[in-house]
Amino acid sequence: MRYSRQNKILDIIANNEVETQEKLSRLLKEEGFDVTQATISRDIKELQLIKVLSDTGKYKYAVSTRQDSPISDRFIRIFRETVISFASAQNLIVIKTLSGCGAAAGEAIDSVNLPHVVGSVAGDNTLLLVVDSEENVQEILSTFNNMLIMKKSDR
Repeated sequence: MRYSRQNKILDIIANNEVETQEKLSRLLKEEGFDVTQATISRDIKELQLIKVLSDTGKYKYAVSTRQDSPISDRFIRIFRETVISFASAQNLIVIKTLSGCGAAAGEAIDSVNLPHVVGSVAGDNTLLLVVDSEENVQEILSTFNNMLIMKKSDR
């Protein structure tokens, strides 16, 4: 549920000018998420959201673009905790995730800049990766396997 909610927060701030936690809370509730101010505050911290000046002259929440932040580790953890399975066909990889986590897994993959991934398309619980060549698919699948093995050993 946390990853679905955090994914929805990223979607909301990408498509709305959200100046306050109260507005974010209201928009989340409209999307069916029952949240408290403490939950919103924790999510903002975990997502490393910052306030930036919008085109209208107001400050709004946005995703930090700092290159030195530990964003890769966070997104790798999100990927590891939301992926159920993956399979390939030629130069395509289909990833099954927990419900509501397809976009979060896609963002995780995009953020770590895996070599050979041309692009991704995310749905609610599925992610499609397009790889530049069929020969490079195994390298990416090995990376995913290593990430999931780490998940099991972390328990």
